[in-house]
Amino acid sequence: MVFVSRPTVLQIVPELHTGGAERTAVDMAARLVAEGWRAIVLSQGGRLVDELKATGAEYVDFPARTKNPLKLRANARAIAEMIRTEGVDIVHARSRAPAWSAYWAARRTDTPFVTTYHGAYNQKSRLKGLYNSVMARGDVVIANSGYTADLILERHPVAAGRIVTIHRGTDLAAFDEPDVPSRAAALRAAWGVPEEARIILHLARLTGWKGQGVLIDALGQLDAHRDCVVVLAGDAQGREDYLASLKERIHALGLDGRVLLPGHCADVPAAMAAADAVVVASVEPEAFGRAAVEAQAAGRPLIVSDLGAVVETVASPPLVADGERTGWKVPPGDAQALAACLDGVLDLDAESRAALAAYARAHVRQNFSLDAMTDQTMDVYRSLLQARP
Repeated sequence: MVFVSRPTVLQIVPELHTGGAERTAVDMAARLVAEGWRAIVLSQGGRLVDELKATGAEYVDFPARTKNPLKLRANARAIAEMIRTEGVDIVHARSRAPAWSAYWAARRTDTPFVTTYHGAYNQKSRLKGLYNSVMARGDVVIANSGYTADLILERHPVAAGRIVTIHRGTDLAAFDEPDVPSRAAALRAAWGVPEEARIILHLARLTGWKGQGVLIDALGQLDAHRDCVVVLAGDAQGREDYLASLKERIHALGLDGRVLLPGHCADVPAAMAAADAVVVASVEPEAFGRAAVEAQAAGRPLIVSDLGAVVETVASPPLVADGERTGWKVPPGDAQALAACLDGVLDLDAESRAALAAYARAHVRQNFSLDAMTDQTMDVYRSLLQARP
């Protein structure tokens, strides 16, 4: 379909930091601009603002973090006015609170409304179910995994027929840049990792359900690999009590100096290249699990918790032969099982690691590329525009 004027897509996300919703908003903005479309992103600041602007997208500083009902209504009026004045063709919401404002504005202006269900949102009450339901009210509801699609159907059966599963995509080219090894070496030095040490990497924000404590406990049981350090790379994002509890746990197990807490890491390809093994130790379901895909893109041995969507991204027996696996799965929260698996992974010889890396990279290229994700999302946008009278 050829459009007379370039279509405009408005995305809204609370902040532009480093989560899946934020990263995907920037990736889609870049693709929209590359296609000759106009991309507008409403958000309330964050690390990725400069990167977003560099794509050629338009950034609007907007109070998208608010959950105050009165302010949500005011935001809806502001978005509706923006839709009219900027000629917005599609509104795409990526988080619940701003999605309510975007939903009301889209309905008021008869504008196609898309949501992406990025998280396995807590839903322990009817009120929380109502709050979450906005993410199932899109004309198209994008689920970022098969696990998420099933969850949406279970919670919001009314969304049946409007759900499209589009796996989160990864920029695979970033892992093949020629300076990745030198950046990895610089990162090791910045982290203070001894030259002879091997790194077990856990790349996630510091919060209890991500399972940092499980990995610390597992390291305490890993007597055969005293040359290993665990790097828990991620922001506490204000969870100072949790950060303090991790430090206490490290000290209690006598692991001072063997577990590092360097904070946020922006250079994921370098972090993965620096790692000898990567662990995704979540104790609650991931809606997708980007770090698992990134570890495979880097060709690193990977161990994940056997729950949620992350298991969709890792090929392992019985679905593939043992020699064709791209990672290992262990019961969530089981430090002993994780330690035993790490013990075997760290003993892999060079030939086995190379074969694993080849299978892992091929698996990610085939199933989780950035191009695949943006292609499928562009198809959603085009279908909505084609359906308009």
